[in-house]
Amino acid sequence: MLDRRSLLRSSGVAAAGALGIAASASAAEASSTASHGHHSSVPDPTAGVTRTLLQENPSPAKGWKTVQTLVEIPRRKESGRHSHPGVEVGYIVRGDVSMEFDDGTTVRLRTGDPFFIPSDTIHNARNIGTVTTMMLSTYVVDETKPLVTTHTH
Repeated sequence: MLDRRSLLRSSGVAAAGALGIAASASAAEASSTASHGHHSSVPDPTAGVTRTLLQENPSPAKGWKTVQTLVEIPRRKESGRHSHPGVEVGYIVRGDVSMEFDDGTTVRLRTGDPFFIPSDTIHNARNIGTVTTMMLSTYVVDETKPLVTTHTH
């Protein structure tokens, strides 16, 4: 079970390692928003969510890469249920997020909080604050798989 204390405690060491691995590269930009098959009359809860690629580098471990992104989630929007083929080490640059996990755990994260999400863990980041949430996320992932896999109910 994931709780706030273990997410915060484990993320400090992991963040230092993952950020160190991904330290040098020129910045490239890419944004992604996913269509989740919502009916056109139902507002898409993920509309306006962006993931901007800041850098992508090979990892010292063969078959893995490091990817760093800036994720922005507008007020009253959410990332949608998704997972990554490796760990996510993150930091809330701005905002207030309810991080919801498929095991039923929910963790509230605020500006300045670090977080750690284990490999292949299905989660959803819901903006519960008053401003667009900005999260700096660094991933160490299997280079043969897509960075994000969406999961529908």
